[in-house]
Amino acid sequence: MTQLEALKQFTTVVADTGDFESMRAFLPQDATTNPSLILQAAEKPQYRPLIDQAVAELKGSSLSADALVESVIDRILILFGKEILKIVPGRVSTEVDARLSFDTAGTVAKARQLIAMYEKDGISRDRILIKIASTWEGIQAAATLQKEGINCNLTLLFSLAQAIACADAGVKLISPFVGRILDWYKATTKKDYAPHEDPGVVSVTAIYHYYKKFGHSTEVMGASFRNVGEITELAGCDLLTISPALLAELHASSEPLARKLDPATSATMDIAKRSYDEKSFRFDLNEDAMATEKTAEGIRKFAADIVKLEKLVAAAIAAHA
Repeated sequence: MTQLEALKQFTTVVADTGDFESMRAFLPQDATTNPSLILQAAEKPQYRPLIDQAVAELKGSSLSADALVESVIDRILILFGKEILKIVPGRVSTEVDARLSFDTAGTVAKARQLIAMYEKDGISRDRILIKIASTWEGIQAAATLQKEGINCNLTLLFSLAQAIACADAGVKLISPFVGRILDWYKATTKKDYAPHEDPGVVSVTAIYHYYKKFGHSTEVMGASFRNVGEITELAGCDLLTISPALLAELHASSEPLARKLDPATSATMDIAKRSYDEKSFRFDLNEDAMATEKTAEGIRKFAADIVKLEKLVAAAIAAHA
């Protein structure tokens, strides 16, 4: 049995890619995308037909230039999502524009729009997760959306405070970023970490135990891995979203892989229950320099990639004029 096969026995494996061939190769249950992954895929020749299709469908509309670009990008997200759902049996995550990360009403409106577009194309909302940054505003938007049956994946999550607020909001799934936490600590402490002491692994382990101890139904999906050791230390986590390169490593290895996280263990742990209002959430997040800096950095990077995607789409529209 490969490590990938062993992992799939107790963890749902998700493909962290916009590349369809990688999904076909490793047969994940779900797939997740973000602006950076969609941009990388959109720049490859094999995905150009999806860009051209989105432009062709919308170029005759009476929208302004900026609105047309936005509509084409939304359509590209849906077309990618639909193609992914032909490959994976489960769900695909589609991300709201990162520039709405501090706009609750704007996030809700965009999420409703994306779900309506999927449903118009015959895709049930239970196969979609709307990805939203784990800001206070994003979490409040998710609380509203969840009540409407729109399931959310709260991303750019780096702290227990963010995780607790998400669970209390009834969020369907969270994506704590393991590797980016490790990046911050390595840069700050100038030291390397063994997998079992990796700060990202420690953070996700604490979130998992908190959720299971108090019976939260929110799913934990570890994300942003830097090495296979991080993945094997989190074996048993509800879901793990893994890049094609690391999926390949797991597939190539037959080393034993044991379950590390188990709800039965969580139930026996001495953990204090906590809750947050806006003031206490902002204070606790601010007290955590790593989480504050990595959340902000992640939003900036995703926003920058949306701008790059806008330029690519504007050029495609001009080429079709």
